[in-house]
Amino acid sequence: MSKFYEKVAYRDVEEDIKSQKSMDKWIFRILLIVIGFVPLIVMASVIDVQTPLITNVDALTGGVKGDLFTHYKALAVLILTLIAGILFMAKVLFMNGEIRKTKLNYAIGAFAVAIVLSTILSPNISIAIHGTYNQSEGAISWLCYLSIFFIAMNIEYPKKALNYILYSLYPFVLINLFIISMNFYGHDLLQNSAVSKFVKLFLPEGADITEGSILVGTLNQWNYMSGMFAIMTVMYLTAAVLERTIGRAIGHLVVAIMSIAVMFMSISTSGFLTVCVMMMVVLFVAFRSEKKVQSFTMIAVFLVVSAPVFHVLASKDARVWTESIGFVVKSNPYLKEEPAPVTSMKKDIEFEWMTKAYAAEKFELPVLPERAYAAGSGRAYIWEKSIELVKERPLFGYGLDTFMYNFPQYSIDARSGLYYENIITDKPHNMYVGWLYGTGIMGFLSVIVLIALSLINPLKITIKNNSSIVWILGIAWGSYLIQGIFNDSLPGTSESMWAIAGILLAMTFKNKEQLDGRDN
Repeated sequence: MSKFYEKVAYRDVEEDIKSQKSMDKWIFRILLIVIGFVPLIVMASVIDVQTPLITNVDALTGGVKGDLFTHYKALAVLILTLIAGILFMAKVLFMNGEIRKTKLNYAIGAFAVAIVLSTILSPNISIAIHGTYNQSEGAISWLCYLSIFFIAMNIEYPKKALNYILYSLYPFVLINLFIISMNFYGHDLLQNSAVSKFVKLFLPEGADITEGSILVGTLNQWNYMSGMFAIMTVMYLTAAVLERTIGRAIGHLVVAIMSIAVMFMSISTSGFLTVCVMMMVVLFVAFRSEKKVQSFTMIAVFLVVSAPVFHVLASKDARVWTESIGFVVKSNPYLKEEPAPVTSMKKDIEFEWMTKAYAAEKFELPVLPERAYAAGSGRAYIWEKSIELVKERPLFGYGLDTFMYNFPQYSIDARSGLYYENIITDKPHNMYVGWLYGTGIMGFLSVIVLIALSLINPLKITIKNNSSIVWILGIAWGSYLIQGIFNDSLPGTSESMWAIAGILLAMTFKNKEQLDGRDN
């Protein structure tokens, strides 16, 4: 009788293991959709916005607002997270699935609690839940990112998982290369009738895209394109450096070159700085690789081919130099000098006369701050004002993605920081400042601990066993964190990178278990 029960128990364990593997495969497929497909979604939407402010400034008023890039991305992330969450819970509750015991769980939980509390206590609670209409980065999106990260960290992956992840992002690179190249050479795809009809597919009757809108890629704006394709550049270059199969290595190298071309055409310094910093890590990886000759050859070919690509693009638009190498070398050889405009004496006299006003008695107009940009194209000014806001609500902040409604808009000080005082600042242009502003000190410390653990654990493993997948995904995650110093988070970048980070940690723990098994 006891033998019978032993057989049944053994059979049940086997069935649970098979079920767990099957469930992990389905969850991994969902993660691949999150990583590779969601960033491609570009669909126009119309949202009824309720503003917390009484104002006549169009950007801050309520009413019907349009969005092209984030609404449906955020919606897709929510749906995919719910499906993955249901599958994961079924695995844990009904198939004896296990949750890894790690300090990261406490950091994830603490950050999630901080997000919930900052939302409940937010002065703009309805916006803090969903986020602003054109960014969709409120509490719901961030809880989805954390859920995806946690789930990805707690499943098993197939042997070829790295190839699947890298291949899933090939279309993202190719499609964005095509879109931004068309825009760069003066052919905006939104003017194409087929593309226009497709992106307006879900618009209600009578609604249309605002005149003057342009399509630079599948992400909102130049800065995001630059940051994301810096990540793609170093990730695929590292893959080419570590790939043992020469055919796949060449394929990854080609995609890395395509990615840096997109980064150059994005006309933003953030991506260039990210690549410069991470190239040191890529060189270190190449030095530690088994096939050093092949690894350094890949890097050399990448640099040699990227040079003429850069030359062609900078010849077309001198800002390509200005927003990359121009950060270090101010003299721009691609900039065509134009003769200085001739200023008449009469105009000078008129200008001097306009600086003073006369009434019953003579008085002088107040001296306004000189127009200028603060460091980082005005970022330093935004960060300074953001810290002042945090001092007013230090513990739990204002709620995520409510920045536009609490930042001091139309301040005269903006002349000396943003050049113009009538610019609407809708984001802090720094992912870390965004966390501090949105969730306060409690949330900020939690996410910093989370990030530190997500970097330290993989680094320890790669130093010991030089795992390719940990290096490649770790460099992608590190690049995301570096470009976040200059850019904000948004749907289209963050969901993919938090999924990759979760997979990175899962592979790290698996490698650690294997190393511990060998030691024992």
